[in-house]
Amino acid sequence: MPAYHSTQTAPRSVGNIAVLPLKCLSKYKGPAPRIPPDQSDIIDETIGFFRANIFFRNYEIKSDSDRTLIYVTLYIQECLKKLVKCMSKESGRKELYTLAVSSFDIPGDPGFPLNAMYAKPQSRSDADLMKAYIQQLRHETGERLLERVWDNDAGRASKWWLCFAKRKFMEKSLSQPGQ
Repeated sequence: MPAYHSTQTAPRSVGNIAVLPLKCLSKYKGPAPRIPPDQSDIIDETIGFFRANIFFRNYEIKSDSDRTLIYVTLYIQECLKKLVKCMSKESGRKELYTLAVSSFDIPGDPGFPLNAMYAKPQSRSDADLMKAYIQQLRHETGERLLERVWDNDAGRASKWWLCFAKRKFMEKSLSQPGQ
């Protein structure tokens, strides 16, 4: 069975990461174009495909949108690692916010784990745009994932999501070893 790929089309790319439109449901601003809340975006697509794609060790990249999907998938992994330790939805929200605002590497930086698949930004302004877009992706993904994972009726996170916290997509991780 093949892995799921993004169906989103990129109006623009920075490096070779697609800057895709987002439906911004939270208060976080960024450079992503906006789409109406009733349309699906890359974050919805990635969360929907996450539990199927997480089992793949290899992933064929067909477009720049797939690189964005890969990054969001790896970020969801990091979010789930944080949510495993949380006892309440509010503590989960704080953990995911802290994760989103923590420093992170972009393609071309020595600490970025996927430099072989991603192109370095061409200029300083492209690097700033990429960093701002990834920051916006991190915030939006954390907010939406928390709503999907946390079961309000039971008052705890869904075990059917948290069981994927230890899995690694393509045997990669955004965090450094030991973190």
